[in-house]
Parts: sequence; C-alpha cells; structure tokens
Amino acid sequence: MTTQDQINTHTISVLVDNEAGVLARVIGLFSGRGYNIDSLTVAEVDDGAHTSRITVVTTGTPMVIEQIKAQLGRLVPVHRVVDLTVETDSVERELALIKVSGKGEARVEALRMSEAFRARVVDATPDSFVFELTGRTEKIDAFIGLMRPLGLKEVSRTGVAAIARGAEAM
Repeated sequence: MTTQDQINTHTISVLVDNEAGVLARVIGLFSGRGYNIDSLTVAEVDDGAHTSRITVVTTGTPMVIEQIKAQLGRLVPVHRVVDLTVETDSVERELALIKVSGKGEARVEALRMSEAFRARVVDATPDSFVFELTGRTEKIDAFIGLMRPLGLKEVSRTGVAAIARGAEAM
C-alpha cells in the first residue's frame, strides 16, 4: 500500500458564519460524496462576528482529505479551513458521560478504574455510577472498554473539540 492509498484520521476545523443552514450544507457535502464523519462538534466562537467553529473528525486517503478541504473552502459561509492533523500541532479533547451499573466487586473495580483514568463521579445510586471523563478519544475508548465487563450501560459523548497550539488564532 502506497502513502497515497493509506487511510488516516484527520481533524478539520472550519470557521463559518453562524447562520441557519450552514451546518446542513457542511454535512450535505460529506453525505453527498460518501465521506464519513467520525466526530462532529459545533459552537459559536465569536458572538460579535457571528462566527461558529465546526470541528469534524473524518478518515480518508490524502487525496480524499484534500478534496474535502477544497470543497469545504468553496462553500460561501466558510471563512477558513484548517487540517489540524497536518497543518499545526493541536490539542484535542472529548467529554464523555459513562453509566456503569453493578454491585459488589464489580462496583468497587469500576470506581478504582475511574480513579486511574481521572474520571469524576457525577452521579451515584446504590446500583450505578455516572462517570465524567475528558481526554483524547483513545483514552475515552480505553475507559469504555474496561467498563464493559463491569456493567457498562450507556455512553454519551460530545465529539472532539480541537484547537491549534501557540499564539496564532484560526
């Protein structure tokens, strides 16, 4: 397999006008061309300028990723497209709420594991815990994997939030 054939994960940050229909247009670009979205977050970042930041995690060959970036850049409400994976060093985090149900030793083990991962208990009942965990996607995936045999019941994730390191703004 050549470098051009390798499928890699990329985090792409898109600065857009905060107006109705913009997210639908961005999502339409992905779905219309059969590109998958692994994670998606959207939030207003500048109330005065009425801009929002869309962070998309997607996978593809280098050629597909370049096509995605070029097509995003051509959308009218888009101000800037940055591939945080290759264009800069970045900080990426995700938040997850994880519900684990169990009694006895499984309950004790779930609590012990949560301490090792620095997960916070945000709700507790005699039969369950809800843990709050932030970190890289891999860390959250690992914690979820460890909770499965201990009584994992439900997971809610925010998706990846990412920002470039350093003094430069997007």
